[in-house]
Amino acid sequence: MTRGQDVTAADIRRWGPVWSRRVGWFLDHVWWDTRVWGAEHVPAEGPVIVASNHIGVVDGPVLHGAIPRGSHIIVKQEFFDSGLGFLMDWAGQIPVDRSAGRAALVVALDLLKEGRLVGIFPEGSRGSGSLQSVKAGVAWLAMNSGAPVVPAACLGTRPAGASVGHVPRPRARLHVVFGEPLVLPDLPKGRAGTQEAMRLVSESMAGHLDHAVALTGVALPGDAGTRA
Repeated sequence: MTRGQDVTAADIRRWGPVWSRRVGWFLDHVWWDTRVWGAEHVPAEGPVIVASNHIGVVDGPVLHGAIPRGSHIIVKQEFFDSGLGFLMDWAGQIPVDRSAGRAALVVALDLLKEGRLVGIFPEGSRGSGSLQSVKAGVAWLAMNSGAPVVPAACLGTRPAGASVGHVPRPRARLHVVFGEPLVLPDLPKGRAGTQEAMRLVSESMAGHLDHAVALTGVALPGDAGTRA
């Protein structure tokens, strides 16, 4: 199996999201009880970046099933190395070695140039989901592809006090909220342009996350408040 630092666009199975999205939909709406908000904000065609917060181990499949079209999501290499890694490969997902993530971003850019949708969790590892550590990958992809960035929020996948490996019980109420797409303005190349792109993406995602928490009444795991 190709590792994250060696992956190229040729390694990604384009037909993978055709079947794997259906599996994600089944998990969302049969195994769990997932409410999807704002799906109309995801463009039906053309290159799109969906950038989500990350609070729990099931965020990937939940997001994959909620996006209203096939998606290639950047997933950490450890999942590909597990016993179910062949499914990640067949599903057309993108492995990332977090010590050398540049290769995954190049693959994602190639897929965006084909008019595909790429999903990314900018925080990297699972955490509070508060987006305090939004990374430069989304900004770099948006600047180099011209693709709109659709902010997303996964809520309820890990209640307060639960570990990051928490798997919601069957029929648990989960939420995926999509926001209005952000299209970056023309920005100068170099560090100044990248920093401005990061600021715009971070503000868009943080504002959307606040909106999603207010809309659903479901707090982030690190916050006091309603649980799913």
